[in-house]
Amino acid sequence: MPGFLRRAIGDRRGVTVTEFGLIAPTFLMLLLGVFDLGYTVYARAILDGAVQKAGRDSALETGTLNVANLDEKVRTNLGGLGEGATFAYTRRNYRDFAKVGLPEDFEDKNSNGNRDPGECFTDENQNMSWDRDLGKDGVGGARDVVLYTVNMTYQRKFPLYGLIGASSQATITSATVLRNQPYADQNAETKQVICT
Repeated sequence: MPGFLRRAIGDRRGVTVTEFGLIAPTFLMLLLGVFDLGYTVYARAILDGAVQKAGRDSALETGTLNVANLDEKVRTNLGGLGEGATFAYTRRNYRDFAKVGLPEDFEDKNSNGNRDPGECFTDENQNMSWDRDLGKDGVGGARDVVLYTVNMTYQRKFPLYGLIGASSQATITSATVLRNQPYADQNAETKQVICT
């Protein structure tokens, strides 16, 4: 029996197969992760280009009439990458670049950093309520600044996330901020201070 043990311990045949069996799953998961990341980066680059093009086209005077067509062009520019994906499009317009994404101004009487009932605010988007984003929905008018955002949700092409229990869907977002062409005078700015 001791001779058999000495021979078994010294026998190196089959070590390569055993090592490969231990390393292969980790290597394959790493490889799938790299492929998935590469796909996401490529899809984001194509989506960014399509959103930039659609944003520039919607900044023209005729852009307000073709919003649905421009949104559809984003989908078609993605080609096969967009097959089976769902898209969500939003447009918010602002008076100028400095106001993009900002909340409406308010008088913070108790200095807590939040707008509480009874504190006055400047209703810049004319909806009679305080908003964390003072923009208005839509493409706006001449010389308005538009934040155009597209969310693309798609099924992942590689099963890595299914193997680790994560979602099989991914969402990528692209946005652009452009000023509409000066095809007319900008609408007069109207602000109202409301205390409720």
